[in-house]
Amino acid sequence: MGESWLRRRAPRVLVVDDNAEVMLVMRELLVTRGYDVTAVSSVAEAETEILRQAPDIVLSDVVMPGKSGFEFCREFKNDPATRLIPFVLITGLTDRESKLRGIEAGADDFLNKPIFAEEMFARVKSLLTLKEFTDELETADSVLCTLGLSVESRDPYTEGHCERLSQNAVALGRHVGLDEESIVALRRGGYLHDLGKIAVPDEILGKGSNLSPGEWEVMKLHPITGENICKPLKSLRRVLPIIRSHHEHCDGSGYPDGLKRAEIPLLPRILQVVDVYDALRTARPYKAALHHEQAATTMLSEARAGLWDADLVAEFLVMLQQQSQVA
Repeated sequence: MGESWLRRRAPRVLVVDDNAEVMLVMRELLVTRGYDVTAVSSVAEAETEILRQAPDIVLSDVVMPGKSGFEFCREFKNDPATRLIPFVLITGLTDRESKLRGIEAGADDFLNKPIFAEEMFARVKSLLTLKEFTDELETADSVLCTLGLSVESRDPYTEGHCERLSQNAVALGRHVGLDEESIVALRRGGYLHDLGKIAVPDEILGKGSNLSPGEWEVMKLHPITGENICKPLKSLRRVLPIIRSHHEHCDGSGYPDGLKRAEIPLLPRILQVVDVYDALRTARPYKAALHHEQAATTMLSEARAGLWDADLVAEFLVMLQQQSQVA
C-alpha cells in the first residue's frame, strides 16, 4: 500500500467537444499529464456526467449542436453546487464580442483553436491550483460548521437547533428577496452563530437563563469569541456580523455592543427572528414549548416592545403561513 495509498487522487477533467477528433486528442494529451479525463460530445452528456461525479475543471467548446458552451457555462456558474469549479471555454471565435459573452457567462479562462498542448497544460494546472485553495477554504468552513454542531451537542435541549435555524434563516432570506451571497451567509450563520460558546464552561451552559451576574458576563463574551475564531477566513466575512450581533436588541438592550435598530445589520436581525421562534417552540428545563399561535403572539408583543425587528417578524409569520398552506 505505502506511497500509493498516500498519493492524492488525480484531478478530474471534463472535456466537452462535438468534434470527435479534437475531443480525443485533448483527452490523450491530458491523460499523459496524469489527469483523470472524461470526454463527451454534447452538453447533455456533460450535465449527466457532472451529476454522476463532479469534475475539478471543465474544458468546453463554444459552438456545439443543442446547447452552446456559453449557455452551459452560464448555467454551470449559476448553480451553487458547481459555481466554484473552473470553467474554460474553447473557441475558434477570435472576435471581441465572443470573448465578452464568455466573460459574462462566467468563464474562468479561454483556449483558442487550434489548441497548443503546452498552453492547455499551463492553463489547466494554474486553475487547478487555484481550485485547491478554494477547496481548502470550503473544508475550513465545513470544519467550523461541524464545531458549531459540537457546541450544540453540549446542550441536550437544543438538538437540531442549528439545522432548523439554518433552514429557516435561508427561507426568510429568500422570502424577503436577498441575494445568493447573503443566503449562503445565513445558511452558515445558522451553524456558526453560537460557535463562541465553545469557550463557555459546561456548568454555565447547563444553567440556561439562571445565571449569576459573573456567569452572565462570561456568557455575553461568546459572540466576540465566535467572531474572532472565524475572522481569519475571508470566505466567512459575510457571516461575521451574524455571529457578533445576533444577541443585539432593537431597543439597545442587547449585547455585546448595545446596537439599536438600523445599527444592527440585516442578516443578524433575520437570524434573531428565526432564533427566537425556535426557542419559543422548543421545550427547555425552565419552560414548556409553545404552540405556533402562542409563539407568534409573544414575538409580535416583544417586537412592539422594541426587542426584534417588527417588519421581519411580520414577514416571518407570513412566510410560515404560506408554508403551512403549501404543506
